[in-house]
Amino acid sequence: MQYLADELHMSPSYLSDMLRTLTGQNAQQHIHDKLIERAKEQLSTTRLSVGEIAYALGFEHPQSFSKLFKTKTNLSPLVFRRSFN
Repeated sequence: MQYLADELHMSPSYLSDMLRTLTGQNAQQHIHDKLIERAKEQLSTTRLSVGEIAYALGFEHPQSFSKLFKTKTNLSPLVFRRSFN
């Protein structure tokens, strides 16, 4: 969040407020949505492990990634991947 705000020459809170006003979602929600989109793409098109995908997306712990993925999609990353096989 700080990086994006710096690039746009505004404070993180102002950027988050602007996003919420325009889209109804805060910056964290946007970031999570983008991460899940990338994860879905990687899960459906690569043979990378869930842990490798989690680390590539910036998660310190694969469990955190799996929990967020399940919260957003109602599926575990592995169940999501199996739906493409």
